Amino acid sequence: MYDTYIDDGYTGTDFNRPGFQRMLEDMKNGIIECIIVKDLSRLGRNYIEVGNYIEQIFPIFNIRFIAINDNIDSFTNPSSSNTILIPFKNLINDEYARDTSIKIRTALNGRKKKGEFVGAFPAYGYIKSKEDNHKLIVDEEAANIVKKIFEWHVNQKMGCLKICHKLNESGILNPTGYKIKKLGLNYHNSKSNDYFWTVSTVRNILKNDIYIGNMTQGKRKVKSYKIHKLEQVPEEEWITVENMHKPIIDKDTFERAQRLRENDTRVEKSGNISIWAGILKCGDCGKTMHKKISRNKNGNIYEYYICGTYRKKSNHLCTKHTIRIGDLQEAVLQTIQYQIKQFVNVDELVKRIDLKIEKENKQEKNQHAKYNEIEKVEKLKKILYEDWKNNYITKEEYVNYKKDYDEQIESIKENIISMQKQQKEELILKRKKLKWLENFKKEKNITELDRNVIEELIDKIEIYENSNITIFFKFDIVHEIL
Repeated sequence: MYDTYIDDGYTGTDFNRPGFQRMLEDMKNGIIECIIVKDLSRLGRNYIEVGNYIEQIFPIFNIRFIAINDNIDSFTNPSSSNTILIPFKNLINDEYARDTSIKIRTALNGRKKKGEFVGAFPAYGYIKSKEDNHKLIVDEEAANIVKKIFEWHVNQKMGCLKICHKLNESGILNPTGYKIKKLGLNYHNSKSNDYFWTVSTVRNILKNDIYIGNMTQGKRKVKSYKIHKLEQVPEEEWITVENMHKPIIDKDTFERAQRLRENDTRVEKSGNISIWAGILKCGDCGKTMHKKISRNKNGNIYEYYICGTYRKKSNHLCTKHTIRIGDLQEAVLQTIQYQIKQFVNVDELVKRIDLKIEKENKQEKNQHAKYNEIEKVEKLKKILYEDWKNNYITKEEYVNYKKDYDEQIESIKENIISMQKQQKEELILKRKKLKWLENFKKEKNITELDRNVIEELIDKIEIYENSNITIFFKFDIVHEIL
């Protein structure tokens, strides 16, 4: 009676392999009397662990060990399993695994730097191209959900929890369920219910720059070729290559989502983001103000903000700095209206705001970079021509290289045209979003506050004792005009 234990696809440096563990279990249960391997490397490539099994564990369980190619048989020739050559062979096998690991990691890093996808499963919203596994293409069905998530968060000011509820109520498959049920991928996540969305899942989608066409990889790595525990890589060491695939989200929407996240936004009970989220700071300690709800002696409910340090840490580190929401809204609205009245020409303010919106569009920088790329390729073409004339390369090589360079230039030009088109569309979309600006142009004033007004005009608001506040505008409204 015999059995075969196979671990195809698992590294020999790790002994936590299914087949190997099953063999150990059978060995402990007294089922196994002899273990046969082709050579020592088939047992494992960790020289310390392999030596421990041959010299300690197998003898304890009275296991006969045979390595055919290495002429080892612990029963017919006991000395063969104790010779000094075994540690050296195991060390060579270990070194081979280390060397292979370095080569594979180097090759993968090279692909990452080229912007090629090297993962097993693309992010939700993308699938691998059938023509090239290292290229990603948009999966329209999932991409539509991604677009909705950004729309709800950025434009409708929904928090991640409310977005989760909306997705769950609609019966939409979460990313894990979608990969398994829709795409038929061999994807495993034991903690996931196929139809249950979580806050962390939504948050990860909102912060993933893959949706603007970037390929960011190398966020995690294994500790070593022997220790396969994953560890986080510092963000400055991530490998990012821009414009590697078709974006699902425009850059303006994505950047607004990041600003909301960086501001440590809070949500209302309705699930929408508070208009003051991330804006209110304690004037003394600089920490974020926290919202509280209380009831007075008459039973009336009122809302106010209080210093986060005072509330969360200690009343010895800072004071309350409380301010009622009604007083805050009135003070901010009156201040904005007062600033507007100082303008000699209100239409000039509209032009200033429009100009600020246009300056925020970073695609102009990207276009400039693309033109620089064309110049570099043109220089390479010139050098290539000189190399041919100097007989450094053959005519055939010159023609082939020149064709590649011409294709690169054409591709970059198409990219620029696409970026310019997208830039116009984004500007139109942004103007549509700023409904308050259109109303302002009609009424020549701002009559109520919303999140868009606060985001576009105010950088932060500092709250002091006795409800005194200081408003920091994103640009000096009065002095820019006068």
